[in-house]
Amino acid sequence: MKHVQIAFFTLTILACASLLQRSVVPASDMLENIRAYTRQQEFDFSSWTLDAAWIKLSQGISHEETGIPPAAAHDLVIGFLSQVNRNLNLSSTLENIYSDPDIANPAAVSEPLRLEQQYLQEKMHQSAPVAEAILQHQITSVLNNQGLTTLGNPLPPVLFHFSSLPFGLIISPRDTIRQDAFISLNTDLTIVDRVALEKEIENGQDVSALIEEIGGIGSYPTMVQQDSTISWLIEVIAHEWIHNYLEWHPLGLGYEKSPEMRTMNETTASIAGQEIAALVVAQYYPELNPAIDLPPAAESVILSSPVEPVFNFSAEMHTTRVRVDELLREGKTTEAEAYMEERRLVFWQNGYQLRRLNQAYFAFHGAYAESPGGAAGEDPVGPAVREFRRKSPSLAAFIKQIAELSSYTELLELLH
Repeated sequence: MKHVQIAFFTLTILACASLLQRSVVPASDMLENIRAYTRQQEFDFSSWTLDAAWIKLSQGISHEETGIPPAAAHDLVIGFLSQVNRNLNLSSTLENIYSDPDIANPAAVSEPLRLEQQYLQEKMHQSAPVAEAILQHQITSVLNNQGLTTLGNPLPPVLFHFSSLPFGLIISPRDTIRQDAFISLNTDLTIVDRVALEKEIENGQDVSALIEEIGGIGSYPTMVQQDSTISWLIEVIAHEWIHNYLEWHPLGLGYEKSPEMRTMNETTASIAGQEIAALVVAQYYPELNPAIDLPPAAESVILSSPVEPVFNFSAEMHTTRVRVDELLREGKTTEAEAYMEERRLVFWQNGYQLRRLNQAYFAFHGAYAESPGGAAGEDPVGPAVREFRRKSPSLAAFIKQIAELSSYTELLELLH
């Protein structure tokens, strides 16, 4: 029986990897023109997938998470997240030391911190596989409770690996907002490299380009960026597992078919990821649950006190997207780009340090429409998916039904 499980596990990894690799880079003449600029800097998914698959296969054979008592598993994950938090703080401090013009010898000043980080990263390398296995087990348990498994096992299995993520290059036309390409680039690109590549592509192809950091990629196993916030981390893992699940159904297979299908995929994964993360945190890490009710007395004081209007990122981004769409429909591409730069400065002045705000930004972020407002603007696809979730009797019913859809039209027919 064990050999059958191992064989199934291996075949699942290979099948998912093959399926997902096809969706990473769609074929087109336009894409080949873009890849003329990026080919030497594209991320090697094949090597990464083989390495990660071997790690996951080893974990699958040893079943290392099943022998750990729940309390110990909780403490192991919390301990690992503390290590991640310290590592991130050390990286920030070291970057500041090397950027400070008043520090004449940054190497000497930073030596104790660099030695601490080296030791810490060695410990993280040892503890990460166990933390991964525990989180996989906990998410699988919640999926089983929600009716999203077959004979107690999700298909495909929940598999992720902590990794430095490639940067994502997003390409949109200038005269409309539409993601025409997404290319994964090497993890070691500097900010200078990214800015130069964006300009080179835009000048050579007359498109809008943006190179963004991302939190997870639905490869198989899933690539997830290390982070110390448990709710965000589980949400990303669950979000990418939903993509893995959808890849076996019409919705996921049609991801590249149209902008509407992409938004349906991403909004479904975002909604489900948030719900699954909330359930996992409530069950396994209740002390970290962010949902804390405000005492009535404190609430009344806050409501009765004069306060400055709060800058609402989602609402302001929604307003920006709506106006940009209007200008582009009128053929005013240059005016739209000037307006986006003006608005970027407004966001910057209010604490949201957007490096670029352009058509590619909206093409990428607008597909994640799990909540009203934001970069999606007046796009009706996200609201339709949210409405379908509201009308579904359960999370499992929502995911299983929407997974079988092949178009936005089918979603509207199902709603009505």
